[in-house]
Amino acid sequence: MFSRLRSDIQCILDRDPAARSTWEVLTCYPGLHALVLHRRAHWCWTHGFKWLGRFISHIARGLTGIEIHPGAKIGERVFFDHAMGVVVGETAEIGDGCTIYQGVTLGGTSLYKGAKRHPTLGKDVVVSAGAKVLGGFEVGDGAKIGSNAVVIKPVPAGATAVGIPARIIPSKDGHSADVTNSEKKFSAYGITLEDDPLSTAMRGLIDNASGQEAQIALLWQAIEKLSEAQNTVPDCVPDNAAKQDQFTAKKLADLVGK
Repeated sequence: MFSRLRSDIQCILDRDPAARSTWEVLTCYPGLHALVLHRRAHWCWTHGFKWLGRFISHIARGLTGIEIHPGAKIGERVFFDHAMGVVVGETAEIGDGCTIYQGVTLGGTSLYKGAKRHPTLGKDVVVSAGAKVLGGFEVGDGAKIGSNAVVIKPVPAGATAVGIPARIIPSKDGHSADVTNSEKKFSAYGITLEDDPLSTAMRGLIDNASGQEAQIALLWQAIEKLSEAQNTVPDCVPDNAAKQDQFTAKKLADLVGK
């Protein structure tokens, strides 16, 4: 029990720069208190003391602002950061090393008792503030859920889900989108580069249009050279056609955050 508590405290010290000491984490972090109380409630729930488990979770909700059903399964080194207003459903499962921020709901969309109604989070998943993960599907290891996203379908390992309803950004070479080297790093609030698929698509269109602009300029140059060689200038060729550049690729790229 104490080794697991030490592990919980250390994971908070590792992930929260505001945490200055073990004593501060032990006494002032409601996420830790919610985890400790949930383990008691979950033990009661799995040993047949259903009412007592619900009562302990009810007390924990009032003390911490975090509502975790006693039937939910939570792994090791899970960090509820701030976490006011977090709701974790009965059949939800949270893997080792996950980080969950305030306002998150791990909810269900089914009314059938006994069914798997709530999501399963793999290892090292980050669920950002205000996100809603709804349904009995899996979120893969190392995935990230963006702030205020509404996720209603499975998320592959290492991918990022953003938007309403959530759009999936695939991982790069098996890693999360923010990983640019072999060193694994933690992304607070799941914020990474290239998280918006619409911006990514816009950047691709801008690059494509810029390349076409360059090709058109080369074609004008070839037409001008042929015209000079034949001492004729077609009516369709404007003056300095090859030098005209109406497409402001750099300005548009700056607007979408390239």
